[in-house]
Amino acid sequence: MRFLHTADWQLGMTRHWLNGEAQPRYSAARREAVAELGALAERTGAEFIVVAGDVFDDNQLPPREISLSLEAMRGIGVPVYLLPGNHDPLDAASVYTSALFIRECPDNVVVLDRAGCHEVRPGLQLVAAPWRSKAPTTDLVAEVLADVPADGVTRVVVAHGGVDILDPDRDKPSLIRLDVLHDALGRGAVHYVALGDKHSRTEVGSSGRVWYSGSPEVTNYDDIESDPGHVLLVDIDEDDPQRPVQVEPHRVGRWKFVTLRRTVDTNRDIADLDINLDCLADKERTVVRLALTGSLSVTDKAALDACLDKYARRFAALTTWERHTDIAVLPADGEFDDLGVGGFAAAAVDELVALARSEGEEADDARGALALLLRLAEGAGEQQGSRRGEGSAA
Repeated sequence: MRFLHTADWQLGMTRHWLNGEAQPRYSAARREAVAELGALAERTGAEFIVVAGDVFDDNQLPPREISLSLEAMRGIGVPVYLLPGNHDPLDAASVYTSALFIRECPDNVVVLDRAGCHEVRPGLQLVAAPWRSKAPTTDLVAEVLADVPADGVTRVVVAHGGVDILDPDRDKPSLIRLDVLHDALGRGAVHYVALGDKHSRTEVGSSGRVWYSGSPEVTNYDDIESDPGHVLLVDIDEDDPQRPVQVEPHRVGRWKFVTLRRTVDTNRDIADLDINLDCLADKERTVVRLALTGSLSVTDKAALDACLDKYARRFAALTTWERHTDIAVLPADGEFDDLGVGGFAAAAVDELVALARSEGEEADDARGALALLLRLAEGAGEQQGSRRGEGSAA
């Protein structure tokens, strides 16, 4: 028996750091990842798909988002089993009980809206633990496993939430207890545990039977999600009484959220950063967060700003990680000697330079003024060069 284990589609998700037109493309990519599961199921011969929670990012989504999501599921040629999670629980406002969802839900989509065993076919069951609120007060999985017998039926647990051995707060009442899972696996009551909630592909324990699939499309930066963008192809040998399991990851995600940490102290460092950013492929589907430290002259800081402005237009988003960015800007000796100004203007520049070398808000304003002054001087120089070129041509 072969099936696909996926989770945390979070259809309708928004990300505040995306450029304006990138957000619709990102939302569409999440639906495209769902559609890709249908093609993968066909290629691999998967019998069905389980989605271990957080199918939708929220219960309150625009009707168009719900309709487009259901249409993506409609194109999948095998049954798709949806588990309500913490983002889309079966509460009073549940998307799963809305008139729109009920009216447009495709025939191949089944909501696991009841705790306990759901028959897929004779000899094969899903053991579901749906969320009914955003903050359960018990281990939902332990409750459904308590009465599951070891009777020769092949069973797959479909659950959502944190596992106690991975959570620093092990006393949290809603955590899934790994020893409960191991007990059910050990006595042969269940044979695989499909988990959702953790967005990176993660094996839990050492049995090889307990996995987070991760989200099929990235949702956060790589310091938080180390291995997103996968779906798991799971094989269970039903002819063997021990039901051996094989798990194979398949990448379906196309977006990347990348963090770059760099020290920038010279114009050479800025040039290196420029090369690094230029080498990143698929910029329209890449979000870059920069953690920059160093000390730059006003001229080099202006060059850095120009570099970042250029790539901000090319990537889906380019942002600065404020907590990990610290760039000191100090005027270099003689940096403003070639501006071609004298008298009062020269004295004003000297005063700005002195102020820029101090501390505080006024120093920041002075650095900004000096950077503007450099840009204006460069612009004037370019215009004069253009006029001289025109005169020579005449």
